[in-house]
Amino acid sequence: MATDIPLANLKEPIDFAEYLFTRIKQLGIQSIHGLPGDYNLVTLDYVPKVGLTWAGNVNELNAGYAADGYARVKGAGCVVTTFGVGELSAVNALAGCYSEFVPVAHIVGTPSTRSIRNNMLLHHTLGNGDFNVFANMSKQISCAVANLFEPHDAAQQVDNVLREMMLQSRPVYITVPSDLSSKKVEGERLKTPIDFSYPANDLEKEEYVVDVVLKYLHAAKNPVILVDACAIRHRAVAETNEFVRKSGLPTFCAPMGKGAVDETLPNYGGVYAGDGSNENVREIVESSDLVLSIGAIKSDFNTTGFTYQISQLQTIDFHSNYVRVRWSEYPGIRMNGVLKKVTERMGKLNVSPTPAFSNKVAAVDQGDLNGEITQAWLWPTVGQWLQPHDVVLTETGTANFGIWETRFPKGVVAASQVLWGSIGWSVGACQGAALAAKELGDNRTILFVGDGSFQLGAQEVSTMIRRNLKPIIFCICNDGYTIERFIHGEDAEYNDIQEWKNKELLNVFGADPKKSKTFTVKTKQQLLDLFADKEFSSAPYIQFVELYMPKMDAPKSLAITCEVAAKNNAKQ
Repeated sequence: MATDIPLANLKEPIDFAEYLFTRIKQLGIQSIHGLPGDYNLVTLDYVPKVGLTWAGNVNELNAGYAADGYARVKGAGCVVTTFGVGELSAVNALAGCYSEFVPVAHIVGTPSTRSIRNNMLLHHTLGNGDFNVFANMSKQISCAVANLFEPHDAAQQVDNVLREMMLQSRPVYITVPSDLSSKKVEGERLKTPIDFSYPANDLEKEEYVVDVVLKYLHAAKNPVILVDACAIRHRAVAETNEFVRKSGLPTFCAPMGKGAVDETLPNYGGVYAGDGSNENVREIVESSDLVLSIGAIKSDFNTTGFTYQISQLQTIDFHSNYVRVRWSEYPGIRMNGVLKKVTERMGKLNVSPTPAFSNKVAAVDQGDLNGEITQAWLWPTVGQWLQPHDVVLTETGTANFGIWETRFPKGVVAASQVLWGSIGWSVGACQGAALAAKELGDNRTILFVGDGSFQLGAQEVSTMIRRNLKPIIFCICNDGYTIERFIHGEDAEYNDIQEWKNKELLNVFGADPKKSKTFTVKTKQQLLDLFADKEFSSAPYIQFVELYMPKMDAPKSLAITCEVAAKNNAKQ
């Protein structure tokens, strides 16, 4: 068993689980996702004791997705699972958090220290006496691991991994043996908040990098700014937006960077993603003699199949741990301080016109309002309906690509899983995001998910109902996995799904008919009428919309990306 710390050695004794969840609460987390299991039950007793809410979920995969969505809105998330069977179900979700720089604490209840020491043949194990096997798996998708055993260093280890979680913006893994939860640790530590401030750049190096950046910036005749996801994940949004505002330079975002820039600014010009970009956007970015790239993640889906046409000789990259000016890299220099100083000192720049980008539907895409809804018509129309500070989630597929053509009102939070791309992510993430939005003031949470993707996580709607959340869910009914059809197997059976009566699921999951509503929309006019409905738009309760669209209609950017993916998949 774990060795107790003598009480005489503790100034303010506190149970370890209370210490752990108090630290979680100090991160700004108010709700814990996960599922109970016999190895974590005692630990879960401490959740309400420290004033946290147990959100609960229907399975561990969805719980991980929910913690992901919650963290994207609140800044950090937490999921609790049980040893082996529970934690392995959550691994896919936590891998997505690692891939996309989302800080989530994964707390795993494990067998008691006595059981581990005695190599007992326990349930939820592999039967080989190896109690570290699952922790070793999670090391690959965690930026820090606290495999706890003794109370004497447990509190310190918790503080260390949570600090790494926030600094690296990636998940961490914490084991809590069932008998460790009630062991006493030093509670006085809780009076000192964990320091999450980034280490300051070396001043001399930072000044040099700033001078180099300014040299090229002032020499440029038509510079542009391109913002991506790591500006959000590594807490550089404030510095980025101040740079964008003060410079007045034409500014674009990559798909994963949607929401990083205030899109109401006059110099915001839309999404740049190589060949998938609007033609005006592509021409301005690719003809620029200097691209100021902030927080780039140049993955295939984020670049429309690696179709960026930007030379590194005309690029300055700002990142969380280095700045690269053309081919010269300056390691250890964080973008925040550099961006701030460049903004303060840049003075007058050569500013080119920004291309017009609005939510007006192009004349060629208008069509008959009594006709079927198309992707080209839908997304600008959605942009006209969105409100400031909405939380908008888009599932991997047509929605993920279509949202590029939507200009957001001020303060909209965008959440999508462009890099990891786990189909079904968005339903669980919507539950977490809606809960976080409720805690922040009940901002609208809106989900666009395909009918195939919806089937992977549909049961999480029951958690939304149980927690009295009020998302508006648009289920795009286009008969299966459209994104897969574009990659390979347009008519293949493996891309087909069983058609569900989706609207009936709210009733199946126990929703109060007076506190929920469902809709079926098949024409443009029907969607316009729905958007004009003030009650619907006020999001007073959970609402589900079946949104019918053609089977093989997709945004141009999706078609291009899938064509490249298909070619890459087929290469020997």
